[in-house]
Amino acid sequence: MNSAAPDAYARAGVDIKAADRAKELIKRLARSTAGPEVLTDIGLFGGMYQLKNYHEPVLVSSVDGVGTKLKIASYLNKHDTVGIDIVNHCVNDILTCGASPLFFLDYLALGKLVPEKVEGIVSGLASACKKVGCALIGGETAEMPGMYRGDDYDLAGLIVGAVEKKNILTGKTIADGDVILGLPSSGLHTNGYSLVRKVFKIDRNPAVLQHRYPELKRTLGEEILEPHRCYYSEIKPVLPLIKGLAHITGGGFESNIPRIIPNGLQVQINKDAWPVPPIFELIQQRGKVKEDEMYRVFNMGIGMAIICSPQRAAELKDALPEALKIGKVIKSTDSKKITIT
Repeated sequence: MNSAAPDAYARAGVDIKAADRAKELIKRLARSTAGPEVLTDIGLFGGMYQLKNYHEPVLVSSVDGVGTKLKIASYLNKHDTVGIDIVNHCVNDILTCGASPLFFLDYLALGKLVPEKVEGIVSGLASACKKVGCALIGGETAEMPGMYRGDDYDLAGLIVGAVEKKNILTGKTIADGDVILGLPSSGLHTNGYSLVRKVFKIDRNPAVLQHRYPELKRTLGEEILEPHRCYYSEIKPVLPLIKGLAHITGGGFESNIPRIIPNGLQVQINKDAWPVPPIFELIQQRGKVKEDEMYRVFNMGIGMAIICSPQRAAELKDALPEALKIGKVIKSTDSKKITIT
């Protein structure tokens, strides 16, 4: 009975030998991110990380997924950037609290486990982790035929970071007259891909991803697979100058900036303060999407909003040459916390 089990499982669509090969490839990549704080190797039931150099640490965590951008990766058979996407997304999320990344865990589920494909995905995770000093200490890779068809797969990640309690960013000191600076995005990041796929009819005709639109100066596929930008290395040194950070992800400006605005205040965003990248204008025109919806769905070219006092704005702009003044904080006369004009 036992000797027949692996063959039976393989006939059911799960290849244990392929999983073992993938684990060996993953171990090599994960080890490249580990510092002395990592006390375990990939393969145990839990990953161990020794927290050091904090006086009064507060752990900050975030979990997210890449979403339907994974469909684009599958159509193009290019899987080494989606791992970068999820790590950078999660790093940016905890950065808004003032936290530095400690370790990352991933969850990868596939219809068919191909070790080389898994290696490509995890190589992106590892490279993004190394850039911010974050350890990839574990994860789960699951072959799930019937749940995922063909080349379909899903990728999610969990990050844990830390910040000294006295340095936590909450936005509670934001006040009337404060300045909002914006740092450019690298493109769509990881949001709005269901709409993008519909606008360009990508699922019906994946070959459109190879089309070169003059305004993009590269193929559509190259443009929309561009990895999510990470802001940690730039912003970390200037965190003491900042009152609040908002990562512009799903829900655009309207869902993200108000999260950190105290009651009695609102922000005014001037949409003419920065050039909107051509990909967003192309989506809006081809999909006949209303402008206000574009700002509710996409980042529109601004990936991180920084709120600071007027006295700190010049210093921040010197330290962050790409930063543009995109708005201000004012007193609110109603419950609305953001206006975009």
